[in-house]
Amino acid sequence: MKLGVICDGLSRDLKHALKVMDEFNLEYAELQYVGEKEIGDHTREEINEIKNVLDHFNKPVSCLSRHIFAGLTSKNVPGDPDHQKHMDALKRVIEMAHIVKSPLVRIMSNKKEQILWGKNGAEKWNVQHGAWNSLPPLIEPAVELAKKEELTLVVETGNGTMVNSNYTARKLIDDLNAKDTLKVLWDPANNCWCHELAYPDGYNEIKDGYIGHIHIKDIIVDTPRATLEIKKMGEGQLANLFQPIGEALRKDKYEGVISFESVYHPGNNNFEDGFRECMKPFKKKFHKQY
Repeated sequence: MKLGVICDGLSRDLKHALKVMDEFNLEYAELQYVGEKEIGDHTREEINEIKNVLDHFNKPVSCLSRHIFAGLTSKNVPGDPDHQKHMDALKRVIEMAHIVKSPLVRIMSNKKEQILWGKNGAEKWNVQHGAWNSLPPLIEPAVELAKKEELTLVVETGNGTMVNSNYTARKLIDDLNAKDTLKVLWDPANNCWCHELAYPDGYNEIKDGYIGHIHIKDIIVDTPRATLEIKKMGEGQLANLFQPIGEALRKDKYEGVISFESVYHPGNNNFEDGFRECMKPFKKKFHKQY
């Protein structure tokens, strides 16, 4: 399968990150921060330099990942100042995507409202009415822009966002009738916050043409205590699910990239050390060819 990494998890020094990728024969670079800037904030000169570095190391870009729409709420409406700020950033990221030839641009969704739907009394007492209905209109202009620019957007399953499960990601895509332009950026670890079992439950929600990109990390989530621990891959609550996920992706001929998200360190605040510890289990689960 096509394997890569979110580069700034290794280092915001892109050259160093790509050198480390070469050590482990990882092909695809996902860009989120380069230097001190988030993707979408670089000058044209800086973007050209980024492209030159990528070309030098022969690394295609899998995805440009800015936190577009993160922080918006159900009170925001299309075209308001906060929404327009994110749309302007999306336009800049898409311009960069054309230059570095990234096929995907990551977006997020607005802040999570706890209960979106209900029945048998919950619809009166518990449901945050209108919260979900506010989301598709905020995302729709981004979808239309991506169609015009002939790029694909991927919406990440976040741990504090309205789209926090594969079910809600698929529902957003279906509500927008946007399956050709908007795909799911599946992060099985993030989905643990809403207790969606990554496999088979989560996978079955999106296996039929909805998956555009994947992030992999391992964690232990304690929702009642609002606590998260990043674990070495294979030592968290997803340990027994990585293999069946990999097998299912091969069986269903997933053609996208699996990006390792290097957010683990072994207690020394060195994320490159954590990356190196995780590479053997990561490649063991996902490296075999079809």
